[in-house]
Amino acid sequence: MRTGEPLPALGDVLAALDTGLWHWDTASGLVTVDAMSARLLGLPPEQATLTEAQIRSRLHPVDWNEITGVVQLAVAEGTLAEVRIRIMDDRNRVMRVVRSRLKPSFDDVRKSYVLTGTLQEVTEPTPGTPAGRSAVTGDWRRSREAFLLDAGRALAEARSTQEVLRVTANLSMPGFSPDGLAVFGVEGDRLTIIGHHGHEPGADNPFTYMPIDTDYPAAEVVRTGRAVYLSSPEEYKERYPLTWPLAQRFGRRSWAFLPLTASGRTMGAWLAAFAYPVAFTPDERSVLTTVARMLAQALSRAGTAESERALTDGLQRSMMPKLGPRIPGMSVAARYVPTGGGLQVGGDWYDVIPLPNGRFALVIGDVQGHDVRAAGLMGQLRIALRAYASEGHRPDAVLSRASRFLHGIGEGDPAEARFATCLYVEVDPPSGVLEIARAGHPDPVIRMADATVLTRPTAGGLPLGIDPDADYPTTRLLLEPGETMLICTDGLIETGGHDLETGWQRLRGILEEHKGNQEELADALVQAVHGPSSHHTTGPLADRREDDIAVLLLCRQGEGCGCGADTDTVRPPVRRTMLTVAQAEPERIASARQQLRELLHDWSSADQVDSAVLLLSEVLTNVLVHTDADALLLAEVTDGGDGRRMRIEVTDSGDDLPHVRRPGELASSGRGLLMVELLSHSWGVAPRGEGKSIWFELYEQESEAHGRADGHHH
Repeated sequence: MRTGEPLPALGDVLAALDTGLWHWDTASGLVTVDAMSARLLGLPPEQATLTEAQIRSRLHPVDWNEITGVVQLAVAEGTLAEVRIRIMDDRNRVMRVVRSRLKPSFDDVRKSYVLTGTLQEVTEPTPGTPAGRSAVTGDWRRSREAFLLDAGRALAEARSTQEVLRVTANLSMPGFSPDGLAVFGVEGDRLTIIGHHGHEPGADNPFTYMPIDTDYPAAEVVRTGRAVYLSSPEEYKERYPLTWPLAQRFGRRSWAFLPLTASGRTMGAWLAAFAYPVAFTPDERSVLTTVARMLAQALSRAGTAESERALTDGLQRSMMPKLGPRIPGMSVAARYVPTGGGLQVGGDWYDVIPLPNGRFALVIGDVQGHDVRAAGLMGQLRIALRAYASEGHRPDAVLSRASRFLHGIGEGDPAEARFATCLYVEVDPPSGVLEIARAGHPDPVIRMADATVLTRPTAGGLPLGIDPDADYPTTRLLLEPGETMLICTDGLIETGGHDLETGWQRLRGILEEHKGNQEELADALVQAVHGPSSHHTTGPLADRREDDIAVLLLCRQGEGCGCGADTDTVRPPVRRTMLTVAQAEPERIASARQQLRELLHDWSSADQVDSAVLLLSEVLTNVLVHTDADALLLAEVTDGGDGRRMRIEVTDSGDDLPHVRRPGELASSGRGLLMVELLSHSWGVAPRGEGKSIWFELYEQESEAHGRADGHHH
């Protein structure tokens, strides 16, 4: 070009270079294109002003998202933005690839971007070659790092498996995004689907519970712990001919199966499936591998949290007994509210124990601490107390033995030693006499028939577990008709920053003003401490840590008690069977099991029948193995107003009473009493002349009793 000649017009130069211009204002949402840009975008070749939506419909959706990220970065750094964009035709196929260089600016007043730039067609390299898809944008690496930071943060915050899956489904990977995702887990020797996204409902059926040795990529990944990348349907079909038909119907073009590894263990596989061919370059593989690693950690964390929740729920349910049979002339209501802390179970418990002399015991207690150790000790202590009570000991002896038991557990490791407070009340229903022994626990409170509320001081000893030789004097009280006794753990009194005195004032008001029945009173007491109103009446010690709460109410029916004077005391036996099993003929255990099954032929819960038969075998076997005596089985079904009840009693003439502490007396390896404790609604051991009798009861579930009434048998 000779000097001094004017430069050719800009439009001519751009046309000669096959380059178009476009101008984009995000405030108005309009894009102006010249004829060349319009042609590159697959539109009629003439200058036009288009809406963002019209432009967006011509661009690959992943690249549309990419433009936004790159533009923000370029504005922040004051540099040019360069993006590669795939232009799509009406049938959603890539027509061509163009490169745009843009000089973006941000208008502070209108809070919008203004972009002016060029568009030029580029030849797309063949998939699979090093240049193929190696970079969608000049800033791909930087946007990848930003993406991984965001993804890591989002996955770290996910609290449940469902949340982790939701976050994963919404990840928009830089430069390439899967349109189908699935997360596989392992159960035994089978693959399971934990969750999927981008498939219609029911699409996971053929993959659910697929054996792990199946010729399927996810199964191979779980077996080997190595990723599988498939860039084309042909490659999938060739490597996995058996399961290709399962994948074929989804119409995908590329697949990545990555191992989910946490703590060195492959816990499953992650599938990312793409609707277009992906070469899986080293860069792309590294992004997928990093996401898989973060996903595995997030799933592992969520799984642990869910297991802990399930464990504490299960612990809490098993620790809190169902209130046993109705007590003639009396009614009992109970509540347990776990601490608001992380672990939803603590050291508080209550129990209602039928005694061999026809009376029953109410127990409430609190093991020091709010951790798994406290909950575990509480479970052991509760079983020990049940065993001592069922042996027929007096209240003072029950607490002395329990104290020795708890002290013995802590002896091996002083750091693990704990103490427990406890209140033990033996109740004689006909007379209303209460015999109370107390170990460092709050005193009982009596609400009289005229709503006068009195705290009843009782003699007491040290908390359990401190002194193995401690004495626990007993106090006798009389519960008159119409009176209610409240016993509780200190959580009910002190929650909300109260001390003993202010806490009692709050509860006294509830007790004095209450008009309804027992259950409503129990609710009102918990509500006073945990309901909305309690937040405005915090006590003087407002920083005190919240505690769990156990409450027991015992009402002797009469005028003014609000429980209705139900004095139904007769429970006629419906049917019973007796059978002797002699030492010389242990094979009769099988016929005893059969007799019990026949006796319970129309029992509505098959599980309960199985439990009863299992417990009968345990108890009979132990009598024969651990004593020289014969066993007498007495089984009966009685019908009360609140559904049927089975009672099974095995008597022997040996004189050693069983208790939970020493395996061998009633237990093959110590599990006999524990199984009775776990599976029966109530149980006990009563001395009988020369020997003893072990009994347990199961109550037919209310809901299932209706099924029986309608004539439905399982």
